[in-house]
Amino acid sequence: GHTMMQRSLLRTLSRQTAAAAVRGHIGVASQPASLLLQQRSVHIEKRLEELGITLPAAPGPKANYNIVCHAPGDVLYVSGHLPITADGELRTGAVGPDTGGRTVEEGYEAARHCGLNIIATLKDQLGDLDRVEQVVKVFGIVNSHTEFKHQHLVMDGCSDVIMEIFGKPVGYHARSAIGTSTLPLDMIVEVEAIVKIKPE
Repeated sequence: GHTMMQRSLLRTLSRQTAAAAVRGHIGVASQPASLLLQQRSVHIEKRLEELGITLPAAPGPKANYNIVCHAPGDVLYVSGHLPITADGELRTGAVGPDTGGRTVEEGYEAARHCGLNIIATLKDQLGDLDRVEQVVKVFGIVNSHTEFKHQHLVMDGCSDVIMEIFGKPVGYHARSAIGTSTLPLDMIVEVEAIVKIKPE
């Protein structure tokens, strides 16, 4: 037969096994809502931290329009965003390195700032970046000289940062990039987006 110590140990193990089974059966439903939210939102927030990215303050509209529009089917139309740095500086000028304009690298950095501002708006609107189900479409307009033909390389600045943060498949989007002779406030580039979101 078992000694008293062995019987006590068996009872303890049985209680621990039963408790573990109950916890496993109940699962996440028994966890507080605040903990569930924390678990749900940790992925993108953690990636931002790993990348050393601090989002700028979410921008507001610069004229008579809304910064986003919620459409049926959990689709978010995001207005054109400006290349505003975390310090509040607006990147200005036209891209055209061969004709005295901004370089491709400067345009790329400006487009990256547009992407970060879009993501800041998504966080402000949704509260949780893990609610982004799919970045569907990105549309970029590059302020550029007529001779400049590499608007797509400028727009990679926005696409690259979206992919860095959201990865595939969520961040992998359709895209258009065009050039124009001028933009409001003389900004280098303006970017808008269409985003599919998860229901609350």
